[in-house]
Amino acid sequence: MFFLKDLPSRQMIERYTAQYDVEPARIAAGLETMRRASVVIRRLESYFGEHGLSQLRFLFLVVIDREPDHATLTVGEITQRLDVAGPVVARTLRALLDAGLVHARKDARDARTKHIGLTAAGRARLTAVLPGYFAIIDAQMTTPLDPDSPSP
Repeated sequence: MFFLKDLPSRQMIERYTAQYDVEPARIAAGLETMRRASVVIRRLESYFGEHGLSQLRFLFLVVIDREPDHATLTVGEITQRLDVAGPVVARTLRALLDAGLVHARKDARDARTKHIGLTAAGRARLTAVLPGYFAIIDAQMTTPLDPDSPSP
């Protein structure tokens, strides 16, 4: 999360970066990107909360659903596709199983391997959340940053 609400002026960036071999315009663009990402992440977290999800739970569902040639993924495959540690994946999986949004079945050849798939409820939740998810991202990318607007 990027917590700086009011981005530094071009003059301030030039003053700070004068002693380093960096391009002030790229630093300004990077700071704006970080600010924009922070705003959209906060808006999405609020939106997901209204739908009984978190960003990670939503992404977990998306990772499973985006594999059209696989009805399930192993826990290891899910872990490889998410930028979180294994224990976090395990806790998230438990929460999604408890909520009835995913199902797990053991591999026929290796009982240590679990295959995870979306339940009908999980697919319905994902389908219900996607339009708002895309709308929030679209709105954020087409709206100029306003440092005076209240944080979402």
